[in-house]
Amino acid sequence: MKNKHTGDKGETIAANFLQKKGFNLLERNWRYKHLEIDIIASLNLKLHFVEVKTRTNSKFGLPEESVSQTKMNRLKIAAEAYLLQYPEWEKIQFDVIAIMIEKDKETIFLIDDVFF
Repeated sequence: MKNKHTGDKGETIAANFLQKKGFNLLERNWRYKHLEIDIIASLNLKLHFVEVKTRTNSKFGLPEESVSQTKMNRLKIAAEAYLLQYPEWEKIQFDVIAIMIEKDKETIFLIDDVFF
């Protein structure tokens, strides 16, 4: 239950971070079958599929280190399903937001355009 709470808090932090940067949030926790996209947002006519990873310590590594190739492949599959429903998007991008919450300090690390 603690992991779910941490993940939810991280996604809220990420959503607020993106909004402050001018993104328009379109979806949170969008589901396709058993797959999920944490955040779908747009900026400058580009659609962003965002994976959010949050940790409260680095005992098991940094949050961005937990984004596996399998996870990114699943994100791509879910993104394809989203684009079938909303084909008007010509430009897309995949991003990762890594959040470390330690005591009262939050560190946000945006890795944009993770696929070439």
